[in-house]
Amino acid sequence: MAFGLNQVQLIGRLGRDVEVRHTKSGGKVANLNVATDESYIDRNSGQKVDKAEWHRVVSFQDGVVDMLEKHGSKGRLVYISGKLQTTKWQDQNGNDRYTTEIIIVPGGRVQFMDKVEDRPAPAQPATTAAAAPAPANDAEALGPSLDDDIPF
Repeated sequence: MAFGLNQVQLIGRLGRDVEVRHTKSGGKVANLNVATDESYIDRNSGQKVDKAEWHRVVSFQDGVVDMLEKHGSKGRLVYISGKLQTTKWQDQNGNDRYTTEIIIVPGGRVQFMDKVEDRPAPAQPATTAAAAPAPANDAEALGPSLDDDIPF
């Protein structure tokens, strides 16, 4: 009998501070945006090309959520081990949409690979913004920033 394996491991940087929300049942959920980068040489131009890939990561585990809430700030280098999960949902027009996320499950792992003082300094001082209304779904929560270059 054949068995499947659904396991993801990645090392990347947090694209923004970890977002923690509370569920209706009283639990917590942490949402992370992790960027991994790679580079290659373009065959036509011979120039080095840098490319970033964005990953959505979610955890419902209380201990992991608490740790991420305390230490998960933009720019931190993090190791993630979890599994892929694709969720189907409908947009406002009734069209089927899909979101694929890395879920940190029991037995999964989150480990910061840098020290706080080792992190790169922010490019500009942080500003305080008014609280925005919660997005209707996860795709709206990530917004257009997934198409931007690495923001740190």
